[in-house]
Amino acid sequence: MPAPAALRPQSSVSERVAVVIPTLNEAESIGAVIAALPRHLVDHIIVADGGSTDGTPHIARGAGAEVIAAGAGYGRACLAGAEAAGDGDASVVVFMDGDGADDPRAVDEMVAMLRSVGCDFVIGSRTRGKREDSSMAGHQILAGIVIGGLIRLLYGVQYTDMAAFRAIRPATLFQLGMREMTFGWNLEMQMRVARAGLRIIEIPVDYRRRSGGRSKVTGSLRGSIKASARIIATFIRVAIERKSK
Repeated sequence: MPAPAALRPQSSVSERVAVVIPTLNEAESIGAVIAALPRHLVDHIIVADGGSTDGTPHIARGAGAEVIAAGAGYGRACLAGAEAAGDGDASVVVFMDGDGADDPRAVDEMVAMLRSVGCDFVIGSRTRGKREDSSMAGHQILAGIVIGGLIRLLYGVQYTDMAAFRAIRPATLFQLGMREMTFGWNLEMQMRVARAGLRIIEIPVDYRRRSGGRSKVTGSLRGSIKASARIIATFIRVAIERKSK
């Protein structure tokens, strides 16, 4: 389905690419994540830190990233990073996690999909790619399948994952009306992109076990329950919005 004219961005031969990495205590992995990014393609690396106490900002700066203090909340960090990318004249922003689980080599393909294929939103699917043993919990895989099926019923778009690894143009992102500042950010973006009728491509991406630290979502029962509650609340809120418009 073609994108509405108001949301259809213009391409440019001099596009700048920014990578936004939201972090919270990722000192063990952030340096290697930044070093592995394809610097021939990436012009700006932004670490949006949520209040790390383990030296993550210092390590990220030393590795060549711009570090911004984003405040608490995963979605808030992503939004702050995207705003910084836009202020830096980036025309493409790639989101990825700082725990070392995402494969930076996929950045090339994501950017190419936006530039050459002409899509508006590229999302990586861990369930379709090669997964290292124990890199994803069973309930994460199941949640992606179930939520993907529900989104298809609502908007006719099939997702297989809610991975953080994704690419979009800042101009497009800022017109979506994102509101979720915590763990529901990824899902809200996927739902709003689908509802807007934008051109979406899901690509398989490889996924590894995190290289350090503990997951804020799957690392504890409390974290899993909190994240699940926010994701469910976000789905309901956005789905109800659809019915009222």
